[in-house]
Amino acid sequence: MSGVRLGIRENLAQFTLLVVVNAFVGAMVGMERTILPPIAEQEFHLEAKTAVLAFIVVFGVTKALTNYLAGRLSDRFGRKLVLVAGWLVAIPVPFLLMWAPSWNWVLFANALLGVSQGLTWSTTVIMKIDLAGPNKRGLAMGLNEFAGYFAVAGSALATGFVAAHYGLRPQPFYLGVGFVAIGLLLSIFAVRETAHHAAAESHLHAGGATRAMPTQREVFWRTSLGDRNLSSVSQAGLVNNLNDGMAWGLFPIFFGAAAMDLAQIGILAAIYPATWGVAQLVTGAWSDRVGRKWLIATGMWVQAVGIAAVVLASGFGGFATGAALLGVGTAMVYPTLLAAIGDVADPSWRASAVGVYRLWRDLGYALGALLAGIVADALGLPAAMWTVTALTFGSGVVVAVRMTETLPVQRVVAGS
Repeated sequence: MSGVRLGIRENLAQFTLLVVVNAFVGAMVGMERTILPPIAEQEFHLEAKTAVLAFIVVFGVTKALTNYLAGRLSDRFGRKLVLVAGWLVAIPVPFLLMWAPSWNWVLFANALLGVSQGLTWSTTVIMKIDLAGPNKRGLAMGLNEFAGYFAVAGSALATGFVAAHYGLRPQPFYLGVGFVAIGLLLSIFAVRETAHHAAAESHLHAGGATRAMPTQREVFWRTSLGDRNLSSVSQAGLVNNLNDGMAWGLFPIFFGAAAMDLAQIGILAAIYPATWGVAQLVTGAWSDRVGRKWLIATGMWVQAVGIAAVVLASGFGGFATGAALLGVGTAMVYPTLLAAIGDVADPSWRASAVGVYRLWRDLGYALGALLAGIVADALGLPAAMWTVTALTFGSGVVVAVRMTETLPVQRVVAGS
């Protein structure tokens, strides 16, 4: 343990490498953001919004369950092995999306993508928390989520551009082949194990004493319901991804119905994750100074305003403004939720707690897609978006009422 140093600066090369790896993780899911709903409608002739959004349901469920397993597997077998396994699962995905003869093949590709994302993204989060130590956790998560979601935006923009010039398939998915190849090679040959950093931090927290690790059932209970802070974080994460699932599935359809072409839809699909990604460079570090609770609550409310702005808009400028507001609100929430988990969970079971949180958070994709699809089919697209707006605002209220500040008081005072 004596040779292990905690901190971003102390582990800068490896930390930077993991930021780059997570950019390729984000790019994999970004390649679907612009073009998969149009493919569902134009190539497979799906009219029911619930059927169109089925790919997000499959993705959300498999990613959520894999997140849960990834945390536990990382604690038991090490981080790097789980990361490499995630990239191996991703290899068939772009080829399936290129040549899928039916929508069921697309759903299968998204099941694999969900497993891959659960293993790779969860592990890069855990590894950065390991390396950063307790003092710069918010900054670490801001950098991680910036890389991932800025890459989502770049990939969405790039695939939209390629689709507008060369068609919906197969050309846009050629990019995915490159993403998988680079991410896998970096993970195998350059990434190093970080579990010993978590062990060193746990040793410092315990003052050298050995503490019993809670069972997986105990970790699940604490993170889901038992601990007021961890459970508040989990519900906020679920609702955050619920509105993201809605935006992923319905925004391209909503923009298309407003006479936006594929290139414009690609730009609009990129504005939201690009704003989200860049703003996290500020919000993650900001939460290390001012605390977690009110950034989370206010961020949920800003998201609600952003969705409402999209519903009320009638042209490109209004859509772009709403998408940017949604991105800002999500940036306030996303890295801060992960940092709050790191504040509360002991390093000895932190990876498992992150896995439970990410289970609930990414189930939000499935719930959001199901809810949005059902309401849109019954009452129309605006009604579905207003429903998600109300749920997002309510989630912020839950955080404001139930959660206490998780950042140690002395750090808040020192940073203010």
